[in-house]
Amino acid sequence: QVRLVESGGGLVQAGGSLRLSCTASGRTLSRYGLGWFRQAAGKEREFVSAISLSGGNTRYADSVKGRFTISRDNANNMAYLQMNSLEPEDTAVYYCAGMEAAWGSLDWRSYNFWGQGTQVTVSS
Repeated sequence: QVRLVESGGGLVQAGGSLRLSCTASGRTLSRYGLGWFRQAAGKEREFVSAISLSGGNTRYADSVKGRFTISRDNANNMAYLQMNSLEPEDTAVYYCAGMEAAWGSLDWRSYNFWGQGTQVTVSS
């Protein structure tokens, strides 16, 4: 089984940046499609971004397109979410997730394993 641990969350002012990291242990991350999701208080978990096995293909939610960048470093069993031009609406707990597929899915129910989440708070 793969264990994921997110880090890099925190409090930032609107317009600022954060870089989230997802560290994997247990098995090589290169076998799994990856995704980032977020869940704001009182709201459902929503798709943020996904990446293919090699990292050559990515997809984003419309709300973050052009501001967020997903990437992965299979050699070091890491994944990242670079978040720029943050807005108060980006405030949420962010989760890294993996699934046994070539792509990360937009549907959170498709994923096989999850991290514990990291809080991102954007002040106005």
